[in-house]
Amino acid sequence: MAKFLLAYHGGSMPESEEARARVMAAWGAWFTSSGGAIKDPGDPVSQARTVASDGSVSNGGGANPVSGYSLLEAESLDAAVEIARGCPVLQGGASIEVAETFSVM
Repeated sequence: MAKFLLAYHGGSMPESEEARARVMAAWGAWFTSSGGAIKDPGDPVSQARTVASDGSVSNGGGANPVSGYSLLEAESLDAAVEIARGCPVLQGGASIEVAETFSVM
């Protein structure tokens, strides 16, 4: 099985307790529907810094900052994309970058 990083960009957080409960239920349903493919549900991210190759540091994120992540295993990039298409983060207006990872160590 290949490993994939789902990098979430943008989106919004639910504003009411009721909306938060609906979103959390949707995440739970997505985890279940993945059949165990989601190995780390991840978390949202907040503050960030970018370290450039010259060692300079700037407030991070650039034009399309990462807003969260998840890690999953799937047979192929296409299979990972299909799992990502069901992710509740999309309901909040986010996009998902699906990237295959590989071991080098």
